[in-house]
Formats: sequence, structure tokens, C-alpha cells
Amino acid sequence: MTHSSAPRKFGFTTTILHSDRQKDIEHGSLHKPIHTSVTFGYRDARELALVFQGKQSGFRYGRQGNPTVSALEEQITKMEQGLGTICFATGMAAIGALFQGLLRQGDHVVSSSFLFGNTNSLWQTVQAQGTNVSFVDATRVEEVEKALTPETRMVFVETIANPRTQIADMQKIGELCQQRGILFVVDNTMTTPYLFCPKNVGAGMVVNALTKAIGGHGDALGGSLTDLGTYDWSRYPHILENYKKNPVKQWALVQIRAKSLRDFGATLGPESAHHLAIGAETLALRMDRSSHNALQLARMLAQDPNVAAVHYPGLENHPQHDIAKSLFRSFGALLSFELKDGIDCFDYLNQLQLAISTSNLGDNRTLIIPVAHTIFYEMGPARRAEMGIAESLLRVSVGIEDTQDLLDDFAYALQQVTQ
Repeated sequence: MTHSSAPRKFGFTTTILHSDRQKDIEHGSLHKPIHTSVTFGYRDARELALVFQGKQSGFRYGRQGNPTVSALEEQITKMEQGLGTICFATGMAAIGALFQGLLRQGDHVVSSSFLFGNTNSLWQTVQAQGTNVSFVDATRVEEVEKALTPETRMVFVETIANPRTQIADMQKIGELCQQRGILFVVDNTMTTPYLFCPKNVGAGMVVNALTKAIGGHGDALGGSLTDLGTYDWSRYPHILENYKKNPVKQWALVQIRAKSLRDFGATLGPESAHHLAIGAETLALRMDRSSHNALQLARMLAQDPNVAAVHYPGLENHPQHDIAKSLFRSFGALLSFELKDGIDCFDYLNQLQLAISTSNLGDNRTLIIPVAHTIFYEMGPARRAEMGIAESLLRVSVGIEDTQDLLDDFAYALQQVTQ
């Protein structure tokens, strides 16, 4: 019996687990080691010059690349079924790289109005520096289409909006962007590459805040920007001539690595990259468990008379339930809910024993935060009202605890503040 030499295709978790071993690793290690060196020397000085000129692969300086970070980038690329990935120090740095590397004064961006607070703040900064941004209801493709102008360079959406869980009509937006030759960028943080593949809806680039569920343990910051290989960069007006020496599909990655990563320096450190790569190995297992827990918790809260509203895509009354069901493997670990009038949200939070009052997402532990009083406080009441954020809104990042323990914790806290 003979064995084919063709590479075998494996499932999501198997691919990530064995990603590093697809290349030779020092001393037979199962993981790419942590390379802490800031710079990289060459015995032949001509090789150094070729690396700097982009004519030979290699590492030159830690701000622009590192073997440990490179291994993580390859891992993320495989997850997203992409062409290539650049990692950054944080998820916000990855989003900022879009602006720094691809946009110019006078350009126009259409963005979902349902955004993570810091992303909303970043777009405000972008506007102040001369790039126009239109915020639209991305759950309706016609609203996106109405906002397009001849100067529109990209459309930006989140898969599941933080914190109210609105879901953009990504299939139709992707079709629209392909028809118009516009770059479609999807922030996949809330779903992760395990629950959703943005390439399937025609996205050209995808953002992941690696700090969240991909890392999963709350012990490392990081972000990534992946080119999915679907956008024709020969149509994009702002690629510098110097980077057009490369194949067309690589133009954006080469320019972003130079103009965003190298010039602005939001570099992911090798220690963090190692933590994130190890965490990513169990992403599928953790997302299955946390998604299951989130659905059970959402259903319980929806039945409690002391809860005014529950926002979770897995509930059949969610406005985009059908879209979520058609696009995602499951409904994710993010939910939010509003308490009935008269219940103090801080009193309620202080009764919880398992859920931790803190600001992160995608941790193994269940995390909860009063949105209007913390991460969206800076926006002010008018902007919060526009986004549908009630003063009592509590955002929950559901973890992997035993399901019944989690349900009991939330139910007990409600009992204590309503007696």
C-alpha cells in the first residue's frame, strides 16, 4: 500500500495544533520557541542586504518581525483561510493599521454604527484627520449602499456588535462591495475564525483582537490583520510604487507591514505571541462550551420577570437571529441584558459570586460590566441612546464554567436584589 505525497486537509483544531510542526522547529520542540532577540545577524552581509530589499526572506529587526510572532501569524492565516497575516501589539493597533497604511485625506469609510467603544473613538480621530466616516445601520444593506460615494475606500463592520449584539447583513454587504470594487473589512473578534469565516461573504481583510477568545486566558494583548486574498489590489489607488514590485496579491500586506507596523511601531512581543499561540490551540473547545453556556444563560434571563430585555443572537426574537443562524457555527459567547426599572445594576453586580466585574472579553471566566457607566461612558448619553445602550445594560462575556453553576449565580443575584 502506498501513501499519497499530497498534503492532507485536516479539521480546524488539528490544523492549529500542528501548525508549528509544518516547518522545522529548533531542537524538535512542539511549539515555536520564544525568540527574544531584537535583531538578527547574518554571516554573509549580502544576505542582510537582500533581506532588507525584500529579495530574500528573513528577519532584520524585532519591530518588523520575529520568528515567534511569524509562527502566530501563520497560525491565524490558516484559521482565516487567508493569504497572509500581520500581528500587532493590540486589536486596536490592527484596526489603526488600516487607517495608517491604506487611507488618505479625502477618502471615505462606511462603518457600522454598532461598534466597540474604542473603535468608534478611533473613527472619530480618523475623521478629525481628514478621512470621512459615515456611520450606518449595517444590519440593512440598503443603508450601506446609500452611504457609498466615489471616494469610499472601505466598508467596516463587526460580526456581532459589542455590546448590543447587532449583526451586519454581511452576505449582502460583501456582494455589494464586490460589485463596486470596495474593500470589505470584517472584525471577527466576537465570533472568531472558528464560528465564522468572513471569506465566505466576500470580505477582503479581517481583524481579530487576539487578546479576546483566540488567546482566551486574559494573559496577553495582541491583534491581527489578515488579507484573505479576495480583493484585487490593482484597483486600490493608494499603493505606493515601491511596493508594487511585489505580486499584486501581496501589495497591501507589504505596505501595511512597512507603513503601519514598522513606521508606527505597535509591535507584538514574542512572549505575548507565544501565549496567544498556545491559547489558540483550544479555541474550538472553549467556544463550543462558552457558546453553549451563553445560550442557556440568555434563555434563563429572558424568562425572568426582573429582566427588561436580553440581547443574544441565539434567541429567536433577536432581530438578526436568522442571519446569525445562516452565517455562524453557533451564536457566540457575548450577550447583554437590561434590568427592570428600580433595580440598581451595581447592587446586582455585587451579588454575583462567579461572574467577575471587569472589562475584558473572551476569557475562560465569565466577565460582566455595566456598559453605560464604564466603557461607553465617554460617549455621553446622546450617543449611547443612538446606539440603543440603556443605562442599566450589562454586558456579559460568558466563560466555560459548569453551566448550572453559572445559571445559579445569575439567578441568585437577581433574587437578592428583588427581595
